[in-house]
Amino acid sequence: MNSHELRVEKTAKYVTHGDPSTAKRVWICLHGYGQLAQYFIRNFEDLDPKDNFVICPEGFHRFYLKGVSGRVGASWMTKEERLTDIDDYVRYLDHLYQVVVEPIRNSDTQVILFGFSQGVATGSRWIALGSSSFNRAIFWAGSFPPDLPPLKAKQKFQDLPLTCVIGDQDEYIDEEGLKKIKAHLSALDIAPNWVEYAGGHLIPRQEFNKIANTL
Repeated sequence: MNSHELRVEKTAKYVTHGDPSTAKRVWICLHGYGQLAQYFIRNFEDLDPKDNFVICPEGFHRFYLKGVSGRVGASWMTKEERLTDIDDYVRYLDHLYQVVVEPIRNSDTQVILFGFSQGVATGSRWIALGSSSFNRAIFWAGSFPPDLPPLKAKQKFQDLPLTCVIGDQDEYIDEEGLKKIKAHLSALDIAPNWVEYAGGHLIPRQEFNKIANTL
């Protein structure tokens, strides 16, 4: 048996909130595993739509969360054909940036990359492997993928202000896991600002607004 690949055109979905013509900040927000963009974007509804334009792209891979019917979620990738999927979503996100962000960006516009859970790994790879540029990144309840090319990661993250946020009751990242994440970042010479809050694997609106109001 021989395995082959064929590149085809794919229709990608993204949802937005806010006014791109007046926005001082453009947020590109990457959802976690099993989420859909139209629901994930609700986390950012408190942002003033005059000053903030939020873009939530959706991962290519949709599936039923339970069984063969009911609620649907999306994923950025799985372990199957992972390198191809990474290449695909980096190309997709770079294209979205060129089509949606570049036309509205000027010297005063702040472009913020926000990743939640699986979106942290996705955002990390996009920064390291893609061609898009950001003024800052906020990574929430997720970890850097261990296979990031060290040299590219160091170069791309060197001058990028990065905030990492984690709940003290996160069911996917315990204390030992957090130590490993911090050690991995340290080995890459990446020194984020760490913010910890009381809570689990979610984005508490009060905690998000607290960070957003400092930008």
